[in-house]
Amino acid sequence: MTAATNWLSLSPMMTSIPQSSATPTPTVYLGTGGYSDTDMLGTLYPIGTKKTDFLAEYAKHYGAVEINSSFYAPLGHKAYEGMLRKSEGKVKFAIKLHQDFSHTLKATPEHATAFIEALQPLIEADCLAPLLIQFPHGFDRTHANRLYLAKLANWFSDYPLAIEFRHASWHIPQVEHSFQQFGLIWCSVDYPQVNGLPNSRLLFTQGNRNTDQENAQAKTLSKQKRIGYLRMHGNNLNWWNALSASERHDYRYTPQEMQNWAQAIANQRQHFDELYVFFQNSTKAHAYYNIQMLRSALENLQFQVL
Repeated sequence: MTAATNWLSLSPMMTSIPQSSATPTPTVYLGTGGYSDTDMLGTLYPIGTKKTDFLAEYAKHYGAVEINSSFYAPLGHKAYEGMLRKSEGKVKFAIKLHQDFSHTLKATPEHATAFIEALQPLIEADCLAPLLIQFPHGFDRTHANRLYLAKLANWFSDYPLAIEFRHASWHIPQVEHSFQQFGLIWCSVDYPQVNGLPNSRLLFTQGNRNTDQENAQAKTLSKQKRIGYLRMHGNNLNWWNALSASERHDYRYTPQEMQNWAQAIANQRQHFDELYVFFQNSTKAHAYYNIQMLRSALENLQFQVL
């Protein structure tokens, strides 16, 4: 059985993650899902800022951004070169995989190669954050889907890959431990507490691994930074009835909620070196205020926040 298929096996070895005796200061990158929301005018972006100047202004405040437009249409070299130029190399870019990888499932190894090739400007500038794939509610843990996921993980095995599952069948210990074994990043998500969505939680799967496997993959994984990924959707209980993404994300976290998340992150600081936190609630500038709250809380807990 190959490594790609083994991590999806029905009964993987259950191992705990040993904690390191030293606890260096982890880095937390804060940002938003996209940077083009005009609702951020008057807060993040000064009134009168042109949309073409949004990213340059964004780079003055945040250290990372999640690019979601790549889900709808492939972006090319020039697009990423433009992002790099406007941000002056100050921002890490998390790139969402195109919908053919996650929704239509029509992607091929050639599509993956082309997707990575387009990212070369970011890779060469060391400005690539994790790749993100977000599977829809209909992608449950069938045998066929497990095999597909194994292939996809292999296509992107040279790059940090964060995977978000919205179907509850994936939210089980054996999948989590398979992620640990093969260095995949569990995409933690704060969802509204409504029926049909998984429970919100914070999980790190790139901990110190058992490197008894004598293969190149294990040796490579042991040298990687341990990366976490967290998406903040808010707690709008009208999630299923909302008519748009903006309406779904119309929620501003309270200072106490942000303090609770900061403490949850601090409680697991020994399990990661870098954590990317992306707020999806930029509507009505909610994300701007929530990032301020979380930044303050994390800095008080002695994190380096970018």
